[in-house]
Amino acid sequence: MLERRLLSNVPWGMVALIIGIACFGLMAVYSATYTPTGPSSLFTKQVIWVSLGIIVMFAALVPDYHTVGRYAYVLYAASVIFLILVALVGKTGMGAQRWLPIGPFAFQPSELAKLSLVLALPRSFAEDPRRGGYGLRDLAVPAGMIVVPLMLVMKQPDLGTALMLLFTSSLVILLAGIRFRSLVALAMIGAVVATAVFAVPPVRTKIWKSLKPYQQKRIEAFLDPSSDPRGSGYHATQAKIAVGSGQTTGKGFRKGTQSQMAFLPERHTDFIFAVIAEERGFLGASFLIVLYVILLLLGVEAAKSAKDKLGVLMAGGIVSMLSLYMLINVGMAVGILPVVGVPLPLVSYGGTSILTTFLAIGLLLNIRSRRFMLFY
Repeated sequence: MLERRLLSNVPWGMVALIIGIACFGLMAVYSATYTPTGPSSLFTKQVIWVSLGIIVMFAALVPDYHTVGRYAYVLYAASVIFLILVALVGKTGMGAQRWLPIGPFAFQPSELAKLSLVLALPRSFAEDPRRGGYGLRDLAVPAGMIVVPLMLVMKQPDLGTALMLLFTSSLVILLAGIRFRSLVALAMIGAVVATAVFAVPPVRTKIWKSLKPYQQKRIEAFLDPSSDPRGSGYHATQAKIAVGSGQTTGKGFRKGTQSQMAFLPERHTDFIFAVIAEERGFLGASFLIVLYVILLLLGVEAAKSAKDKLGVLMAGGIVSMLSLYMLINVGMAVGILPVVGVPLPLVSYGGTSILTTFLAIGLLLNIRSRRFMLFY
């Protein structure tokens, strides 16, 4: 009886939308990785990851999200352990140590860390409700939970994921509710830090020197891509060329010169949106963004209709994470944000990213499916 009620409450239109976006992504990866001899092995792997992701999404519907919440700290602890293992025995690639080798595959624990925080922070706030909002002292434990994985990710180094951890966690804290005085105090602290970073030369110099050389070059390239068009500014420049050359309707499937002639780096991961814009044009890229907006609005509805604080914060955190993924990835492709290596959810190539995104969306569906159920 419970299973029937759950199935009847599943938003199947939302499920179809999610699978539709994933299929859109498969077509883009197929085109971006196509070789003269046919589809590449990367596309085959992506099909496998998406298929497994859909299974994971439906599996996440089965347990009640309160049960998932009870294991949130376990998942958080596991993600921290994996991040420590990365620092000790992780695989290095593209100047960063971010992956744990598992046979022929590579697992990126920082992706799991983002989801674990989205689950652990809501449980922490749900267990310790405060009428009138939380003060600065009340945020000591949540802040500690954020700092540990944040520092481990920064050590890899992975600036993009670190920013995602910080922004997503901050949005969850805002959703939990902060006292006005505490919010003003945090704003003042942020203003002082920002002033110190940008206006005090010794502080600015020290922070700048703490960044890796490639991170410095990416920031320089964002501020002035023409300063090194063949080096640090190459990615951003080629992405903007791809997006602009697509014009209104695009060049057609597998007819994009930037992607097919390999001018565009990381075209199947970080810059997959540029491939879509070049081949599908403004209309096709806008259509994908509209699909994302619909998905996010449905996610907001799931958060608003959740039966308790745990559900509201979990759903809100997942929506925040997906929103930031999309905004930062698209912003990188069109040149309004620096290149920080953030995948486009459900679309970019990557096993860990695909599986964790489907798992997060499965939990979102879980919360929305139980909004009318009076017992668990």
